[in-house]
Amino acid sequence: MANHTWTFDAPTGTYKSHTMSAELLRAAIADTVVAPFARVQGDYGRKSGESITLGRVSNLSEPTSPVLSETIRIPEDDLTLTTKAITVQEIGRAVPFTSLADDLSRYDIENVVQRELMKQMRLSLDTLAATAVKSGLIKYAPTGLTSSTVTTTGSFGATATANLNVYHLEEIRDLMYDTYMVPPVEGDDYVGIFRTLGIRGVKRDPAWEEWHKYTDPMSKYKSEVGRIEGIRLIETNHANAFSKVGTGSVLGEGVVFGEDAFALAEALTPELRAAIPSDFGRQRAVAWYGILKFDVIWDTANAGEARIVHVGSA
Repeated sequence: MANHTWTFDAPTGTYKSHTMSAELLRAAIADTVVAPFARVQGDYGRKSGESITLGRVSNLSEPTSPVLSETIRIPEDDLTLTTKAITVQEIGRAVPFTSLADDLSRYDIENVVQRELMKQMRLSLDTLAATAVKSGLIKYAPTGLTSSTVTTTGSFGATATANLNVYHLEEIRDLMYDTYMVPPVEGDDYVGIFRTLGIRGVKRDPAWEEWHKYTDPMSKYKSEVGRIEGIRLIETNHANAFSKVGTGSVLGEGVVFGEDAFALAEALTPELRAAIPSDFGRQRAVAWYGILKFDVIWDTANAGEARIVHVGSA
């Protein structure tokens, strides 16, 4: 049966299967946590052209003094408007199979293919979303337990030599709130998504353990990090989205972001499609297909505009 590969449990010899289990066991996939945070552009969709242009308003600078003199006109400021175009792209994958495989198999081949394609689609969308959010210009590389290198050029300025800890979360929070004035995602919280290794670095920090000893003593038991320093931490094991980076893969890569960090322009929501059978119905295939693009909204490092801090390594 073409397009299917059986992995045997013995290197040589004759293979016999007296009874096949009615249950088909499926491999697990990584957690997908990034894509749901994208801001969906609801006024864009099918038949709307290949791109959507976002309008952005820059902040007015604060005057040295707003006090007026009676005979002097009110000073005027210029309002700066900018745009960001997001151009969508086709995405998708397919799995072929034959009618012979479906007719002779104990399992419903088409149903199996559809379920596996849905899992693949979820992973792919999460990777695309992570790639977009990691394109923010502010890069933070931990270079020690209490030191770091921050750049605003879109490239890391140092190789990470330490993992994430409470000190670095404090620095990132202050950088976002005080320097870049990033608005929170929900309530007063920013969102931080990190590979498991980065989250482990926080949980091994004595400062985190001491804090949670009184606020949530069950967090260590449940392997939860929760909120700390105004950042709601989310763990992921999706290796294609976030890597282990730095010297000796010491750091679990991640991002911390605020409101309106990245957007999703979607001309066609990803869906499953069955191919038209060929060769008199003997050749079949199922695919997932969509037309969309994830992208950052503010691709600058200006205060009041930047929304993302990417934690990683050169």
